[in-house]
Amino acid sequence: MKCAGGASGAFAACLLSALVGSALCAPEFTSRHEKGRCAIRGHCGKESLFGSELPCPDNGPAATPDDATRTKLVDICGHDWAETDVCCNEDQLDALAQNLKRVGPIVNACPACKQNFFNLFCTFTCSPDQSTFVNVTETKPKDSKYLVTGLDHLVSTDYASEFYRSCKDVKFDATNGKAMDLIGGGAKNYTEFLTFLGQKRIFGSPFQMNFPRPAMGPFPDMTPMNKFAYSCNATDEAYRCPCVDCAGSCAALPAVTETKHCRVGGLPCFSFAVVLVACVVLVLSVVGYAVGRLYQRHIKRKGDQMPLLSDPQTSGGDVDDEGDSMTYSLAPYPINRFLEKAMQRLGYLCAKFPKWTVFFALLFVGLLSLGWINFQLETNPERLWVPPSSDAAQEKAFFDKNFGPFYRIEQAFLVNETGPVLNLTTLNWWFDAESRVERTKSLQYGNTLNDVCYKPVGDACVVQSVTEYFRSDFSKVDPDKWEKQIRECADNPSSCLPAFQQPLDPSLVFGGWDQSVLDARALVVTWVVSNPPEGSEELLRVKNWEDSLKSLMLALQGEARDRGLRLSFNTEVSLEQELNKSNNTDTKIVVISYIIMLAYVSLTLGSSTLTRQTLVNPANALVHSKITLGFAGILIVLMSASASVGLFSLARVKATLIIVAVIPFLILAVGVDNIFLIVHQFERINISHPGSKIEERAGKALGRIGPSIALSATTQTAIFALACAVGMPAVRNFAGYAAVAVLFNATLQLTLFVAAVALNQQRVEARRIDWFPFISMKNADLASSGGTGFGDTDASTLQRFIRNTYAPALLGRRARICVVAVFLGIFAASLALLPNVKLGLDQRLAIPRDSYMKEYFDDLYEYFETGPPVYFVTREFNATQRENQKQICSRFSTCQEDSLPNILELERKRPEVSYISTPTAKWFDNFFYWLNPDNSECCVDNGRPCFADRDPPWNLTLYGMPEGDEFVSYLNRWLAAPTTEECPLGGAAAYSDAVVVDDEQLTIAASHFRTTHKPLRSQEDFINAYRAGRRIASEISERTKASVFAYSNFYIFFDQYIGIERLASALRALLTTLAITIFVLGSFQTGLVVTASVAMTVITVVGFMTLAGVDLNALTLVNLIISVGMAIEFNLHIARAFTFIGLVVMEESMRAVGVTILEQTDGSSGTFRAWRVRGRFFDRKLVAASVFSGITVTKMLGVVVLAFTSSPIFELYYFRVWIILVVVGALFGLVFLLAALSLFGGKGYAAGDVDGGLEQDLRRRREERPLLHSGDSDDEDE
Repeated sequence: MKCAGGASGAFAACLLSALVGSALCAPEFTSRHEKGRCAIRGHCGKESLFGSELPCPDNGPAATPDDATRTKLVDICGHDWAETDVCCNEDQLDALAQNLKRVGPIVNACPACKQNFFNLFCTFTCSPDQSTFVNVTETKPKDSKYLVTGLDHLVSTDYASEFYRSCKDVKFDATNGKAMDLIGGGAKNYTEFLTFLGQKRIFGSPFQMNFPRPAMGPFPDMTPMNKFAYSCNATDEAYRCPCVDCAGSCAALPAVTETKHCRVGGLPCFSFAVVLVACVVLVLSVVGYAVGRLYQRHIKRKGDQMPLLSDPQTSGGDVDDEGDSMTYSLAPYPINRFLEKAMQRLGYLCAKFPKWTVFFALLFVGLLSLGWINFQLETNPERLWVPPSSDAAQEKAFFDKNFGPFYRIEQAFLVNETGPVLNLTTLNWWFDAESRVERTKSLQYGNTLNDVCYKPVGDACVVQSVTEYFRSDFSKVDPDKWEKQIRECADNPSSCLPAFQQPLDPSLVFGGWDQSVLDARALVVTWVVSNPPEGSEELLRVKNWEDSLKSLMLALQGEARDRGLRLSFNTEVSLEQELNKSNNTDTKIVVISYIIMLAYVSLTLGSSTLTRQTLVNPANALVHSKITLGFAGILIVLMSASASVGLFSLARVKATLIIVAVIPFLILAVGVDNIFLIVHQFERINISHPGSKIEERAGKALGRIGPSIALSATTQTAIFALACAVGMPAVRNFAGYAAVAVLFNATLQLTLFVAAVALNQQRVEARRIDWFPFISMKNADLASSGGTGFGDTDASTLQRFIRNTYAPALLGRRARICVVAVFLGIFAASLALLPNVKLGLDQRLAIPRDSYMKEYFDDLYEYFETGPPVYFVTREFNATQRENQKQICSRFSTCQEDSLPNILELERKRPEVSYISTPTAKWFDNFFYWLNPDNSECCVDNGRPCFADRDPPWNLTLYGMPEGDEFVSYLNRWLAAPTTEECPLGGAAAYSDAVVVDDEQLTIAASHFRTTHKPLRSQEDFINAYRAGRRIASEISERTKASVFAYSNFYIFFDQYIGIERLASALRALLTTLAITIFVLGSFQTGLVVTASVAMTVITVVGFMTLAGVDLNALTLVNLIISVGMAIEFNLHIARAFTFIGLVVMEESMRAVGVTILEQTDGSSGTFRAWRVRGRFFDRKLVAASVFSGITVTKMLGVVVLAFTSSPIFELYYFRVWIILVVVGALFGLVFLLAALSLFGGKGYAAGDVDGGLEQDLRRRREERPLLHSGDSDDEDE
């Protein structure tokens, strides 16, 4: 007899139709319930032409079978039936045997489940006491007979519950699901299990078999069937099920050591500790300061010490108090003297031979820029985030080589946001929509879905959709019973196999449902497309078809809206196209940002020509303008970036979009600052040495500021070079590009820009117009300050504010202490926020806000009820050898307890740490069970099972099972065997691409064991799933002889987060900063303050990024590298200005407010430190003004433009983060550092001879001019 359902999962219909017999019975059905009496017997006919055979009622006594029937009964049901009377005949036994063979392949792996199943139906069919637990309730007359159409089958609760427990966890590897999905409709308890078995339906029982609970009685004269039911973890090895099918048979896995998240109340312990320490330090500081002030007042009242002899550090009052005494040092620092002289000589040569300097610089840049011929942009995210030598990259390459690239996924969600999505009208429309998808042709090649889809078996495409329950044929949908049809298919997917012969798990095709799939608010449709090798024409054909699919889906979105539905979708090319669309939009914003910065710099350098001299003589504005010089400076910055890219392109190192977008930002931040510093210093030299030659002035200017630029560039280059040790190619390449660009930028500015400054000064002194040097302005005034505002009478508003207001206010003792305390508080708060930093980069941020993919990603997280597949791959594992077979099997008695499948099954039972949710597809077990002669329709030779006459026979001990070349021979046959109704264990559909056989070496080159992650809803889930996969693979490799790794298609993108939190690189960067600053500045204290300021800047940036919702990822690392570079730029120029100062200027700055100078010392006292800081302002070098104008304002103007981007990722990781970088860097460099240096800075040194001219000039002019303009003086009383 053949089942109507056409699938192994519908065995219940076949089984129950064969379990009944044929006999006459009186119309009163089962009138007597007593031992030795039957209820049904024999076949009595069919209810319809295409129906199954139905039993006849027969309340007669049990009979003794003939020898042939007895032998057949014992073969089927066991030796317990060797001597008893029966209520069945030979026809029933034939049908029973045929149908039990159908269920055998599904439950054979668990002997207890198989025995309980066989016992239930053998007893129901043949028990001599059948009438005691079976009662016929409905019959239908046919001719002279009656057909049984309904009965009650009374089964004890003990047997039913143990029967269910023995079968509920049995796995069926062919579907990578549970046997219960096939034999019990996915029942969750024994009541549902029995109800499913007895339900009358098209693909179920041919008559209604009710299983009333005994407690629901009374059932007069009836006794529930209560044979012994075997437990799946029975002590009898003959019935004990393996671990993968029975949790009770499993050994316990060691607990996973998880990072404990300690919390105190709502705060992480680390944050609580930081807050506590900060509070203690604050209290102690306040108490200490108060005690110190009281003690100083006490000393003053006692008058124990004369003021003239008092210690400068304890002489009370702020540094602004007049009448203090002061000491200072005349000692020079040899390294600084060497650098100043070297820079002075370099500046002199470049200015003396400007044309040659320009020529060689342009030649250098031009040669390097030839590398642009080889310029390539790396856009493949796999090669951006993971180095080729990493485990993740090598594992992906191994997987792709042996099993082929992971499939391309085209997916759609049809959503009803107001209720269930399913109704007959919607189904009709969606059947038509999918039909249009199948017919859609690519524009260029004319391919259809059938040409590009993945086909594991025959010519059937893999399409996971509700329509596949009906083989994509709407005519098979019953308008009156469609709900029942869908529910039954969802309950028993194997009864509604699609054309590609793999059951459709309802979680793959329905979303947003709890109890019934009919309540689902979303339909999920997935088209699986083959993924040809990269660069092949086949891949172009696939992508071209995907473009046509995208156009069709966009049209279907409108049709869905008309029906009150919403359609979201994604094709494999969608993300790449949307990213390119976003990049094109963002490129315009970035270009506008850079144009604004360039315009600001060019105009600012020459803007101060609009001074009082300009109003008297407007010709000065045309001559002293520095717009051309500013443009040349910006051009030099861009040249350094071009040379860097050219050099790396010559070395075949690809650039990235991050490099293209960010390197100019970084180089402008550093380079513009240097432009301002060089120009401002040169203008000061023009004032102090008006009679010197241009090359001499340029040399003196570079002698002053060159060492500072060199120090900053050296430190930044070293830091960026250290960042090249980061494993991620995108970050490593960025750091390399940045290091070389910063080095080239500093080199060109110390040479080419100095030459440009000299050429510009020649033009000014020739009274030629800026931009039009061939036009002279004879009436221009050469005595003008040159437009930088560093002349005595033409100081800019910013410079006067810093000199006369900001510096005195900041450098008061109370102000300094308050500033340091506030910034330490900000730093502590940022430190406390570090535990809140999250890892990840939500892909939704990468697409434009108006992208059609935004809804798709939202629906994916909301409605997709399964996680991505994960494969545990073995490499070069010789499974032809018996000992190795024990490492990868699970359903044989000699399998290792900690074999690969057993470990995976144990991990599946704790999904909260393993992130694994489905049973493992075990090719080895399925292969050997395919050889089992009990599965007589599987491996067949000449009409007989392959192992029917084998000696030793097929067994659970693996003794005598295939090895070596026999193993390979049978394995190849199994991998080619189709999955059929008669033999669902065929390997072609499920495992044809899961095992790579090496026929020459007689080994298994590669194989995988497939399972599935649980649904992953967040970046944290993806990262934890990846970590869990690697952990499990590592444990399997340790416990077995196999080399195993875990692979999923998303793993390579999340490898970047393994170890991203390590602070080794950051520590090396800080130690490098400390070492360089100590060496160049000659002061451990000052170097320590600078290093601390840089570290505090970076940590504060991280803290504010946490508040801004920025996660830690590769983009964040790039920004943190930038923050280190900008922090160094903000800090080192000021630190060097603090360390090296002209002594004449220092004397003037102190005497101007009545401070008495007593003797020389190293300048490390607290009061003297403050005056060294203020002295730099009085000296009118005003490094802070250059830093503020060159970095802060320039960057702020450029960053603000980025707020108008349409890309969330640009808005978050560039606009927000760069605003934070600029603001935090400026505050720490221009506020905290000045106060900290005045309190904790190290000893100072006399500046070199290059300062002499200005100091002498200042002394001369002060002597000649007894009264300064009140707006320009440092001391109005002078």
